[in-house]
Amino acid sequence: MLPLKDNIPTRHFPYLTVAIIVGNVLVFFLFQKAKLSLGGTAIDEQNAFEFGAIPYELTHPGATCAAQGAHAVCGRGVAPDSPPALATVFSSMFMHGGLLHIAGNMLFLWIFGNNVEDSMGPLRFICFYLLGGLVAVGAQTAISPNATVPTIGASGAVAAVLGGYALLYPRARVITLVFIIFFITFIELPALLVLGVWFMFQVLSGTADLAGPGGGGGVAYFAHIGGFIFGLLTIKLFATRVHTDYVADRRLPVY
Repeated sequence: MLPLKDNIPTRHFPYLTVAIIVGNVLVFFLFQKAKLSLGGTAIDEQNAFEFGAIPYELTHPGATCAAQGAHAVCGRGVAPDSPPALATVFSSMFMHGGLLHIAGNMLFLWIFGNNVEDSMGPLRFICFYLLGGLVAVGAQTAISPNATVPTIGASGAVAAVLGGYALLYPRARVITLVFIIFFITFIELPALLVLGVWFMFQVLSGTADLAGPGGGGGVAYFAHIGGFIFGLLTIKLFATRVHTDYVADRRLPVY
């Protein structure tokens, strides 16, 4: 399932959501120096190691370096001019591993982020978004404290937005592109169903990763899980102007 659009209009233009999307795109193509080719997307791997959040660096401050391929991963950073490990928790939220990675994250952020920003205003939204990303990195680090591969992507912060949206607007409808083997169609589904299926996929995939390490293809499932749960638990602390009449014209059941 691929969500494309929800049915809740915003009352204020989502300036911050747009700014975050633009910032991620600029970082991807300019700072990460991503180059598109027929084979996919090539990124500057050194940037990913210097500015991505590496669990080993976060859990072993000042420790002896560990090898990760051609790179050295250290508690004090991979190079003398590298940012502090704690700073990479934030820089990693604006970096991505490929075109599909950033496209998927920004699509989800646009569909659900504009309404979440509308429910709390830009200042509260940036705090909510960054804290969600922070918790997401913490969750992934807690599961794999010795991992020497960088965790990059806005997925954890976006997951917090999804968790908040699911609690605020469970009766919203989402136009979704559905793939069933060779059959492709558009269906309007309850947001709670779309986001619930997404979250269950993260849980099942994360559990499979724990049972057989290395089977997740480099996906930080527990960052997604941690971010989503953070959104569920804290959204009511941030959302002060929820659009409560979004289903006033047609009361649809939650199912």
